[in-house]
Amino acid sequence: MRILRVAPWIYPDTKGGGDYHVHAMSRDQAAMGHEVTVLTTREDDSLPRVEETHGYTIYRVDPGVTLLGNDVSPAVARFLWHADSGGFEVMHAHSHCYFVTNLAALKRRLGDIPLAITNHGLYTQNAPEQLFTLYLKTVGRWTFNQADVVFCYTDVDKERVRELGVSSRIEVVANGIDTERFTPEGPESGLIDAEGPVVLFVGRFTDGKQPWLAVEAFAEVLDEYPDAELYLCGKGGLREDLEAQVAELGIGESVTFLGHVSYDEMPKVYRSGDVLVLPSRAEGVPRTVLEAMASGLDIVMSDLDQVTSMLGERGHVVADDDDRSFAEVLLGAITAPNETSGQIASDSHQWEDTVGRTTRTLQSIAENNS
Repeated sequence: MRILRVAPWIYPDTKGGGDYHVHAMSRDQAAMGHEVTVLTTREDDSLPRVEETHGYTIYRVDPGVTLLGNDVSPAVARFLWHADSGGFEVMHAHSHCYFVTNLAALKRRLGDIPLAITNHGLYTQNAPEQLFTLYLKTVGRWTFNQADVVFCYTDVDKERVRELGVSSRIEVVANGIDTERFTPEGPESGLIDAEGPVVLFVGRFTDGKQPWLAVEAFAEVLDEYPDAELYLCGKGGLREDLEAQVAELGIGESVTFLGHVSYDEMPKVYRSGDVLVLPSRAEGVPRTVLEAMASGLDIVMSDLDQVTSMLGERGHVVADDDDRSFAEVLLGAITAPNETSGQIASDSHQWEDTVGRTTRTLQSIAENNS
């Protein structure tokens, strides 16, 4: 099968859960014998325009104009316009939020190549909620409705997509992780040196992730656990603001910014931690949460229906109308940690199942179109 994967970014060009998903899916489908081409935008001019890597091909085009974190690229439109000559049997776009997916939907409307769209999360972290709600009810709904199939991670997200008026076929395929790598057993990380409880934040430093809430909550935890440590793994535009917040709170000796941590190192980092805190206002089903759960950590996060429904006993949720603060919930997770293993995430979120089910569905829509 010849697959054209369409995504705004890809790992390791950019570091994020969705970006890694695109890379890993392409790598593993190529290993299965499929011919995979990824069309993406080029954030760094030093990156090659065409690259063969891990068995698949990346075509990087110029990003054009960036609006609300979204690359509006005429070069993507030109590539897709001529995609019929590439012999592709199916297109697979990642996230309805982006202009590249809107263009893939337009290509499907005007052409013959079937389209799948993976919904990595219904709402974006890059635009105000009211503005994006309007988008979902118009362009977003239209984009979903051009797809031969829409992949959702959970039944909750499937129902939310249906409520928008989307009539396309929807398949629920859980987001998966490598459960042989992310386990409670194994070596810990030399990056972490702590005697007391270790709190982790893993993600981009962006408004949508709200990392300042993690810092704020941790500062209160120190009153009860003065030997606790907070490690922030990630990069982003809020780095300087977070450093200023840490300095203002006077907790610099207990907070470490690790920057981007390699995928190979992250299993060790999780094993070195006790609690993962994620105060995001919008998410899909984050790999970080699944990886941390599989590694035996407790999770403290904002109340996101599509995520909290799968947390089980390891989850500690802070709702918008909750009388408790993030600090209180984080303190409770540290004081009374759950002693169950990492099996919760392992049972239903195997990456090989994600790849297998996704690939079989892509084959089905390609065959129905032939």
